[in-house]
Amino acid sequence: MASMSNPSDSQNIPSAPSSGRVDRIEMRSRADIPTAQRIIVKVGTSTVSREDGSVSLGRVGHLVEQLSELNRQGKEIILVSSGAVGIGRAKLLRQQLFSRSVASHMKFVAEEPRPPSTKACAAAGQSGLMGLYEQLFGQYGVQCAQVLVTPNDFGEKRMESQLKRTINWLLQHDTIPVLNENDAITAARPNMPSTGGTEVFSEARFKDNDGLAALLGTLLYADLVVLLSDVQGVYRRMPAPGEKPDVIDVLTRDTRVSIGDKSSAGRGGMAAKIEAAFRALESGVGSIVIASGHRPDTLHALFAGEKVGTLLIRQAAEGGIPPAEAAANGAAAAEGKPPAALAVDPANTNGEAKAAETNGGAKPEANGAAKADGPSPEARASAVRTASRQLQKLTGAERAAVLERMADALLENADAIYKANEVDVQAAKEANVDAAILGRLGLPPKKLQTVVDGVRALAKKDNPLGRVLGKTKIADGLDLVQETVAIGVLLIIFESRPDVLPQVSALALITGNGVLMKGGREALHTNRALHAIITGAVSDATQGRVPKDVVSLLESRTEVAGLLSMHKYIDLVIPRGGAALVQHVMQNSSIPVLGHADGICHAFVDKAADVAKAVRLISDAKTDYPTACNAVETVLFHKQCAEDGRAKAVIEGLQGAGITVLAGPNAQQLFGLPAAESMHVEYGNTTLCVEVVPDVDAAVEHIAEHGSSHTEFIITEDEEAARQFLSSVDSACVFHNASSRFADGFRFGLGCEVGISTSRIHARGPVGLEGLLTTRWQLRSTAEDGHTAQDFSSGRRAWVHEQVPITK
Repeated sequence: MASMSNPSDSQNIPSAPSSGRVDRIEMRSRADIPTAQRIIVKVGTSTVSREDGSVSLGRVGHLVEQLSELNRQGKEIILVSSGAVGIGRAKLLRQQLFSRSVASHMKFVAEEPRPPSTKACAAAGQSGLMGLYEQLFGQYGVQCAQVLVTPNDFGEKRMESQLKRTINWLLQHDTIPVLNENDAITAARPNMPSTGGTEVFSEARFKDNDGLAALLGTLLYADLVVLLSDVQGVYRRMPAPGEKPDVIDVLTRDTRVSIGDKSSAGRGGMAAKIEAAFRALESGVGSIVIASGHRPDTLHALFAGEKVGTLLIRQAAEGGIPPAEAAANGAAAAEGKPPAALAVDPANTNGEAKAAETNGGAKPEANGAAKADGPSPEARASAVRTASRQLQKLTGAERAAVLERMADALLENADAIYKANEVDVQAAKEANVDAAILGRLGLPPKKLQTVVDGVRALAKKDNPLGRVLGKTKIADGLDLVQETVAIGVLLIIFESRPDVLPQVSALALITGNGVLMKGGREALHTNRALHAIITGAVSDATQGRVPKDVVSLLESRTEVAGLLSMHKYIDLVIPRGGAALVQHVMQNSSIPVLGHADGICHAFVDKAADVAKAVRLISDAKTDYPTACNAVETVLFHKQCAEDGRAKAVIEGLQGAGITVLAGPNAQQLFGLPAAESMHVEYGNTTLCVEVVPDVDAAVEHIAEHGSSHTEFIITEDEEAARQFLSSVDSACVFHNASSRFADGFRFGLGCEVGISTSRIHARGPVGLEGLLTTRWQLRSTAEDGHTAQDFSSGRRAWVHEQVPITK
């Protein structure tokens, strides 16, 4: 596997990177559910526990299996789990029984034990609940992490921001957050004034885990919230004993609901679920489903399009509400009456809702859960393959003309691009995403012009296809030629940089490759605008000979998950983004991956280094674009620089440039700086780490142990030290007295690039068009009767194997 990243940008963005969302997928019917990307699943006490409070291993096991499968499909999963109090109560009661037994055996007089408090039960049960999740998720190779919250964590902007950072970081690193209210310390409190945080509930920030799931849905821009309980959904009427429940299919706020008693197992119940659900929907959550956690395949069935549970939405799409609900509510409205009321059965011993329709009504017809419109992922990939073959039929001059038309079209439609980009940027600002994401998301005129310049530079290069790499005379009249050809079809997955789309499109088009591209949803509108312009240019320049499918834009991670095993249509996958994205693709793709690992770049300040030059080069390498993969993260000082004061002078110069300096073990003892948590960190902001090493060899060893084989540079006036460093460091790019920011395809003169590869196979370093080519062999016989292998084994013909000079 290779390693790819993209460093190009000139903006100074000091903030640390984090994953964030700025847009939800609109959910208006069951057909939209499979497209959900960020999903919150809340599982209730009655699902996690048996009646005696012990864990229901079967139900929890089925839940974990389904969540792990969704995670493997590329969906972001957040689990809100009840059950700690019940588990803890069973544990403490067993402990009390054991203690009384011991006291009796020792003939002590023991007081009658008091039932354990709820807070004590929560404290005892949390470790057991989380340990169970870790063990079960671990069987599927999925990581999980516990996040305990209290109502005090919401309603205050600073606390909410930190919570979002934590959860988004876990999701970015392919870890499922498991959230629960920290009942061990939560105390009842009066209404508190908000300080700028999320306003969802008027009194408490949330009252139970149903409310917590709904609140998180708003805070984290969830597409779908699934509330699992011990009933199948909201019932049309209370079923008689042994009767199959009649579950409401789609529910909106127009249907008035009256609520009975709450749950005896947990603190919630159907009242809490419905109220929390509609408050979340009104705050922007895509959709909510209330379904049974006792059914072993609820989530599988839901995402397969089956009618499972009750779907709650703000407004149904046409045909989204079954005729029975629509007719009943419409007739009531026409008569000036309220919609049919739903009553909750107070006699429900499990406390969940059994809704009864008080005004009657017909049984709803099956929804049918129509599949989403549009071609399947396989059909789209097949179309790209077909289009790529048409592209390869063009001459080099014709493909260059496509790029020239593309460059012109980008400038001609610049205003439309800026307007679309402003929509994305404004949405990101309103979502309070980090400055790092905003910097990558923006596509101002200067950046667009850089893209256009790169496209034109590619168009001016020699035709990359059909270039002869070698000729061999195999025998008299039998000649072998090795030439360059396109790889075929590429799948590019990138995050919040819309400029990637035209850069990669240009590289694919000039090299004869078809391409499917999936960008981050935060750049949705910009990507759509760019894609329309590029495909229009292809069609114009080729007069329709090359289908627009040659550059295909994907908008669903579900589509990507299905493509990662389609060898028949896709030849190479290139993820461009954070380490979590690349690791996920590598783990789930059976197609070769040219991926991005960490960009942990080093600078080595040799004993023959100049202080002013060191400050200048390191400052540029860190502050020119801190979030880039080629930004320096660690500075190594020769021990002589530490002894004579030059290292301290460089550190002070860096601090003066606004850089936060942390220290490794040796440097901390010498300079008294804050300690770095690790020597293998890609900070992605204006922070770096310094360390002291004995000599050049030690610097090389340190880089080998802690680096990522990306880019390293030495600062020295000693040519021999530079030669030793450049020849010994095993990284894709190694520089002498030059900033690591030069590790870039455009700066290398390659035109556009698909990223930087740290692989030792195929392409390495900044990857331009050469990295998107492969070779084929052509063997030509000019003999009248042709050539056969038997001609040589019989001695009729003799091998020559003579290299022939290549001429243009």
